[in-house]
Amino acid sequence: MSKVFRAWDVDEVWLLPASVQDFVPPGHIAHLIRETVREGLDLRAILSQYDEERGYPPYHPGMMTALLLYAYSQGIYSSRRIDRACQERVDFMAVTGLSYPDFRTISEFRKRHLGALSGLFVQVLGLCRKAGLVKLGHVALDGTKIKANASKHKAMSYGRMRGAEEKLAAEVAGWMKKAAAQDAAEDRQHGGDRRGDELPDWVANKERRLAKIREAKAALEAEAQAAAGQGAGEDSEVAAKRGRKGQPPSGVPEDNAQRNFTDPESRIMKTKDGFIQGYNAQAAVDAEHQIIVSCDLTNQGTDSAQLLPLIDQIKANTEVLPKQVSADAGYASDANLKGLEEREIDGFVAAGRQKHGTAAPAAGKAKEGSRLAAMAQKIAGQGYDSPYRLRKQTVEPVFGQIKQARGFRQFLLRGLDKVKQEWVLVCTAHNLLKLTAFG
Repeated sequence: MSKVFRAWDVDEVWLLPASVQDFVPPGHIAHLIRETVREGLDLRAILSQYDEERGYPPYHPGMMTALLLYAYSQGIYSSRRIDRACQERVDFMAVTGLSYPDFRTISEFRKRHLGALSGLFVQVLGLCRKAGLVKLGHVALDGTKIKANASKHKAMSYGRMRGAEEKLAAEVAGWMKKAAAQDAAEDRQHGGDRRGDELPDWVANKERRLAKIREAKAALEAEAQAAAGQGAGEDSEVAAKRGRKGQPPSGVPEDNAQRNFTDPESRIMKTKDGFIQGYNAQAAVDAEHQIIVSCDLTNQGTDSAQLLPLIDQIKANTEVLPKQVSADAGYASDANLKGLEEREIDGFVAAGRQKHGTAAPAAGKAKEGSRLAAMAQKIAGQGYDSPYRLRKQTVEPVFGQIKQARGFRQFLLRGLDKVKQEWVLVCTAHNLLKLTAFG
């Protein structure tokens, strides 16, 4: 007796059309994110940009918004990969309702509405608060370096720019002279009505590179002149405190000052795995359920200047300040600790690095009697019971979830403003995932 199997008929047609509700099981995150966008978010900032009645109807902006947020929650960021998922994955079909926007439509929608999409962060955070996922009892801050959409090998130092500009200018001038002589010879040979004025491609390429170098060189010089105008007094004051005569900025870039040709606003930044061309992404995370309560991004490699703006953004987003804040030694400064005191926040900011196996961070170079020294004593006095221990288990796992679990390791957009909004969109998707998991 042979075993009987269930029928497998791939050519069988359905008597009734399928419903998107049946594509994935009830309670699936695709349903939850789709309905959150449909019922829970105010999309007027996006919808208001569609006032043209003529032409072929566009895809519904609500569907496109849900598609982007769901794709980001699944670790899919490329418009081409999102396009492919809409045609291959039933969970994406459940979000789009069997609409198949192509990658150009997805990319253009993201670029057109990037500001409004990043504005959804506060709305999603509000839904997390209503669901009881945000307590603001303890908030941990940290930064992580993320690669820019640019290669660090496409950067050039100011010193190399000067040498390359002179060399290329002489080379191009020689080619121009040679091309002019060749054109004159061809005119004599073929007549003056023959086209012979186009320069060879190899000359044009060199000209474009020369123009690029001159543009970057001028930008570095403008930055140096701006620094000379703004920072002379400050630098002199800092130098005087160190016991030496202050030297005001010269207004001329240092030879090692670099500028990237692909994304000029990105910077070379040091990470534990070496140097990258990137940005410094910042996040403040609530300890209750790892909800991001404020986020920002900078092209400065240091974190210190980001602490108070992040805290003030928490107040703007939630109308409440956190009771406790923890941060590592990168945020340690007298001004930051004073700012926490003025905001009546119980701060736990390390004055030095914490070695593995020790109960508290080292005091670093904190001077006796300073706020940093008092902070070091405060954290060390509480030992393993200090709320500072919450920092690593609060904010660092969030970066792990974003970069490792969902694979966000490089920005797609270029330019500080666009990259900043892209980071907010990534953080919004993170909070949506937490909302669907715990809400």
